[in-house]
Amino acid sequence: MQIIPAIDLKDNKCVRLSKGKDNSSVVYNEDPEKQAIFFEQIGCEKLHLVDLDAAFGRSNVNFETIKKIRQSISIPIQLGGGVRNLDLAKKYFELGINNLIIGSLSIQKPKEVILLSNQYAEKIYISLDILDEDIMIKGWDENSGKKLDDILDVYNSSKIRGYIITDIQNDGMLKGLNLNFINNFLKKIKMIKDFNKSIIIAGGLTNYSDLQNLKKLNLKNIEGIISGKSFYEGKIDLIKAQKILN
Repeated sequence: MQIIPAIDLKDNKCVRLSKGKDNSSVVYNEDPEKQAIFFEQIGCEKLHLVDLDAAFGRSNVNFETIKKIRQSISIPIQLGGGVRNLDLAKKYFELGINNLIIGSLSIQKPKEVILLSNQYAEKIYISLDILDEDIMIKGWDENSGKKLDDILDVYNSSKIRGYIITDIQNDGMLKGLNLNFINNFLKKIKMIKDFNKSIIIAGGLTNYSDLQNLKKLNLKNIEGIISGKSFYEGKIDLIKAQKILN
């Protein structure tokens, strides 16, 4: 299981939000390229990169910064935020992005995303952004009208790599992982025959106890957990965190 540090881009700066609210951003680093290099230098094996401007409908604001980050580090990058058409997805893959995280498009046009995953097998994560059991889309501002079971049924036999599940209510709040939220998800996937997708958990990581509790679940499908504000606020050291998960 990996600890995966996050860089959320807004106006070409590294920021964090609370509960995904656009107006809640706090700048943690004016130079996200240097931040990405730091993560690689301390031994992180993957980077979670989010284009917040694109997620909120402001396209092309951070593209050059994303390009610079990709050129500056060699570790894999998983990128999400505003990937709402196939042309943009292909553009990111051509740029060298290793994995794409697709939210709104995967909920609204699943057939297109399944076709994309056929072309880029094991390179697509479906973003399941959950608020009170509802899957949210468009920067978490809109209720999709879909539930978890609806989406799992659609993608179970596809060639996606897996799911990134986010507890919106807990995201960026530093209140600890919501184990009930995680266990509810795990119960659902255990009911799916031959489930073989990777799971990455986001939202709520606060301290080392969260990591120890997550490790106790001992589920082979959990690929990693994303660290955002927990790192930037100095709550966890990423090297120590990875040792716990090992």
